[in-house]
Amino acid sequence: MLDKSEGIVIRTIPYGESHIIVKVYTKERGKIALMAKGAKKPKSQFAAIAQPYAYAYFTFYYRQSMSTLSQGEMLQSFRHLRENLDKGAYAAYLLELLDAATEEHVPSPATFSLILSMLGRLRDGDDPDVIKMLFELKMTHLLGIRPQLDACVNCGRTSGVFSFSVREAGFLCHHCIEIDPYRYTLDDKQVKLLRMLYYVKPDQLGQLALNDQNKSALKTVIDGYYESYAGLNLKTKRFLDQWVNWNPDLPK
Repeated sequence: MLDKSEGIVIRTIPYGESHIIVKVYTKERGKIALMAKGAKKPKSQFAAIAQPYAYAYFTFYYRQSMSTLSQGEMLQSFRHLRENLDKGAYAAYLLELLDAATEEHVPSPATFSLILSMLGRLRDGDDPDVIKMLFELKMTHLLGIRPQLDACVNCGRTSGVFSFSVREAGFLCHHCIEIDPYRYTLDDKQVKLLRMLYYVKPDQLGQLALNDQNKSALKTVIDGYYESYAGLNLKTKRFLDQWVNWNPDLPK
């Protein structure tokens, strides 16, 4: 069946001497694999769109196992993300996390709009650490590990002083903090920022300004939470952490 959809290339896999398997997150079909025949050839019509991060309009013969790419129209190459090592490290992690958090053939227009917006904000120079943490928090829903950020996970209080408990998977109020001696202590600003990162719309991301202290505190919480619940071992995450440590001018 001939089908069409907007899509973002998650990654590509060489196949044989001249073909490429393109894993694409599409708006209408969700995550699919496309066989781009002859895409390795220099003059191939698929050469440009069979690139990581490419946002294109794909025409393909749809099958559950492996679809066949028929045509493609580039909408946004995101070439700058491939050529800039700093931004590219973040983009690669976002897409691998998207790949890990989504099932094949399960469309989610909201998730598609989210990743497209995040790549655009990386390209435009928004704070990459804020983009990363926002995306990580929003992916907890798809991974089935969403933390309780609306109230105390133990007693349900919605106001007061809160800490974050990885073990209890959410906030603990000051009346309940003793149930987890390994909780993360957060100030009021950091509690609000953690909630905002989960709930904020992508087009409001520019309104969030985090200083280094707040970014470090929230990164520690989110990293600890993912390590305990997500069950992921992403190469791009390890590389990104190393890359940030090697480059002191990048956000930490």
